[in-house]
Amino acid sequence: MFDIKLIRENPEAVKENIKKKFQTHKIPLVDKVLLLDESWRKLKAEADFLRHKKNEISEKINLAKKNEEDISALMKEAKEISIRIENIEKKTTEMQEEIKSILNQIPNMVSPYTPVGKENKEIKRWGKIRNFDFPVKTHVEILENLGLADFDASAKVSGKGFYYIKGSFALLNQALIRFAIDFMAKKGYQYIETPLMLNKKSIYASMDKEAIENSIYSIVGEDLNLIGTAEQSLLAMHSGDAIPESDLPKKYFSYSMCFRKEIGAHGINEKGLWRTHQFNKVEQFIFCKPEDSEKYYEELLRNSEEILQALKLPYRVVEICTSELGDWKYRSADLEVWRPTTNEYGEVMSLSNCTDYQARKLNIKCVDKHGNRRILHTLNDTALATSRILVAIVENYQQKDGTVLIP
Repeated sequence: MFDIKLIRENPEAVKENIKKKFQTHKIPLVDKVLLLDESWRKLKAEADFLRHKKNEISEKINLAKKNEEDISALMKEAKEISIRIENIEKKTTEMQEEIKSILNQIPNMVSPYTPVGKENKEIKRWGKIRNFDFPVKTHVEILENLGLADFDASAKVSGKGFYYIKGSFALLNQALIRFAIDFMAKKGYQYIETPLMLNKKSIYASMDKEAIENSIYSIVGEDLNLIGTAEQSLLAMHSGDAIPESDLPKKYFSYSMCFRKEIGAHGINEKGLWRTHQFNKVEQFIFCKPEDSEKYYEELLRNSEEILQALKLPYRVVEICTSELGDWKYRSADLEVWRPTTNEYGEVMSLSNCTDYQARKLNIKCVDKHGNRRILHTLNDTALATSRILVAIVENYQQKDGTVLIP
C-alpha cells in the first residue's frame, strides 16, 4: 500500500512515477486521494473537538449533580454531541476505506536503477552456452523416452499444467530441494515451514488485487487460499508486529509446494514442467530496516547466482523495466537460464525489493531503541524452483544417446 505521506508532501513526484509505469489512467487518483485525505483530516479534527467538548460537559454534569442542580439541558447537549460524533465516525470510516482502496492502486515508487520504458535491461551473463553436435530434444521427449515422466496421465486426472515424475528423476527433484535448503542454512538464514493456505487479508498483502486473482486458487465456502509462493505466508507471519530494530534483519527461507492458476499472457498451453499449476520452490525472504533494503537486495541476488553457478547452468541477470515492474515493487530482477530447445533465456528466479509497500498493508513495523516506530522493508527472491531448474538441467546436459549427465 502506498504511503499517503509521500502524496501529501510531493504529489507531482508521485504522478511522474505513475507516468514512468505507463499507467496514466491512475494519475487522477492522486488528486482524488488528496481531497479525501483533506476531508478526512478535517472531520477527524471536528470529532476530536467534539469529544473534548463532551468531556467538558460531562464534568459540568457531575458538578451540577453534586450541587443538586438541573442537568436536563446539559444531558440533551451531551446526547446531541454523541450523535454528531457517531455520524462523523461513520463517515471517516467509510472515507478511510476509500483512501486505502486508492492507495492500493497507486504503484510503488521505482528505483533509479529500474530502466524506464518497455524493455528489460540485461546486466550480466555467466556460463558458457554449449554447442551440440546432435539434434537437441525437449525435456518432454527425453523424460518420456526414459520413462521418468508421464504428462499424458497427469492431463487425464488433473488437466494441463500437472505432471507425474518418477524414479531417479523424482529423486533428483528431492535432491535439488535438499541442496537449496542446505545452501540457505549455511548462509545463516532461518528455515521456516509455513501454512500452504492463507486468509484473504494475508494473501492479498503480497501483490496487487488483479495479480492475486489471476494466480491463486481459493477454497469454496472458506476464507482460505492456496499460496502461490512461500513469500506470501512468510510476509504474513509478522502481520501487525512491531519488531525491535536490534532484531533485524530477519532472514528466512522456506520450502513449499506452490499453486498458481497462471491466468494471463502465458497460460498453461505447453506440455511439460516449464509452466505448471503446482511446483516445488525454496524461497528467500528478508525483513529489514528501510535504509538496509538495497544492501540485502544485492545479497539475495548473490545467493541466487551462487546456486545457478553451483549447478553449472548458464544464465543472465535482467533488470525489470518500469512497464513490467509489479505495482508493489520498488525494484526487481529476473535470473534466466539458457534453454537450448528454444535458443533463448527463460526466467527461473525473481528478486524483488518491495520497500514498505507490502509491510504497510499488514502494519509491520520496526522499533528503535527510543521507541520510535516506522514501517520496515521486505524483500524476496527465489532460491530454487525445481521444475524449471530440472528442465534446464535436462535440456543443457542431455547426451547423444538420450540420457542426461547430472552436473
